[in-house]
Amino acid sequence: MDLAILIKALILGIVEGLTEFLPISSTGHLILAGDLLGANDERWSVFNIVIQTGAMLAVVWEYRARFFKVDIALYRNLFVAFLPAAVIGLLFSKYIKAYLFHAVPVALAFIVGGIIILVVEKRSFKPRVEDTRAMTWLDALKVGIAQCFALIPGTSRSGATIIGGMLFGLSRKAATEFSFFLAVPTLVAAGAYDLLKHRELFSRSDLPMFGVGAVAAFITAFVVVRWLIRYVATHDFKPFAWYRIVFGLLVLLTAYFGWVDWKA
Repeated sequence: MDLAILIKALILGIVEGLTEFLPISSTGHLILAGDLLGANDERWSVFNIVIQTGAMLAVVWEYRARFFKVDIALYRNLFVAFLPAAVIGLLFSKYIKAYLFHAVPVALAFIVGGIIILVVEKRSFKPRVEDTRAMTWLDALKVGIAQCFALIPGTSRSGATIIGGMLFGLSRKAATEFSFFLAVPTLVAAGAYDLLKHRELFSRSDLPMFGVGAVAAFITAFVVVRWLIRYVATHDFKPFAWYRIVFGLLVLLTAYFGWVDWKA
């Protein structure tokens, strides 16, 4: 396989792993990175979704004691939370990809999401649920509904579920951990669905590309997951909000003045 393709796969895998579990939108970053790398056709779009599995495996490994223990309540909550976005995604994914997978809508979603985080962080919270083990199926459903907003690229799946969870009464740590857990069925289903749907675009010779991207995503996501759990114990999400706003404005400026040719 062409070395240039493997380098692109490595870079996109690192981007995926660094951004998947932070409230800054991995999809948005991958769309923009793909534009800069010239990796923005349909094959690369499928690649970006499939390598999310690598990031998901980082969560499974970090929380293996929870996942491989028979925990009916956890499995039930994940199933309930997974359903809303799965249904809406199946119904509207075609239109979302056609109209929203572009630099300007992504940049606008970055900015709006950042403003929402700042507004939410200004509120004082008294968590009703301190630990994911105390979550009910209704708590899970509410987080699942919040995850639906992440179907808009640039919104951030982790951002929608963490901030949504906090609004619905989860502690910052519980919301963050449940966001990690919910990534497992969500990312596996999305990757498998897109790969099967577009399997004619790929051959066995593409396996190294997927392998490099998935491994890079796993390693970087593992580091991020461990760091984020420590971070939320003593910090809020305002720095991520300001990052989103500044980054979104930068993309809009480069698009308006033609400094970067965004063609995702």
